[in-house]
Amino acid sequence: MEKETKEAEIIVRHLEKLVAHLESMHIASFMELLQKPARLIMTNFVAGLARGLGIALGASLIFALTLEAMRRLILLNIPGIGGFILEVMNIVEHKSGQF
Repeated sequence: MEKETKEAEIIVRHLEKLVAHLESMHIASFMELLQKPARLIMTNFVAGLARGLGIALGASLIFALTLEAMRRLILLNIPGIGGFILEVMNIVEHKSGQF
């Protein structure tokens, strides 16, 4: 009888640990999300829009900073580098429609 009680206590402790672990992983909220496909789609759609916007803004910022750095190098008139950068900028401006 005493052995069965100890085994039951061990099982209860293990179950409590399992429940605590599952709660820390937010399994219940994930399962709720899977039950509502429209909400899952909307969440993923908004996340995709945010990623796309972040990529576009980040790439634009990096490109603008690179062009500004090139422009400043041209103004320094360093032999060899200035002419090369000027050619690159002219190609970029020509391709983008800016003359």
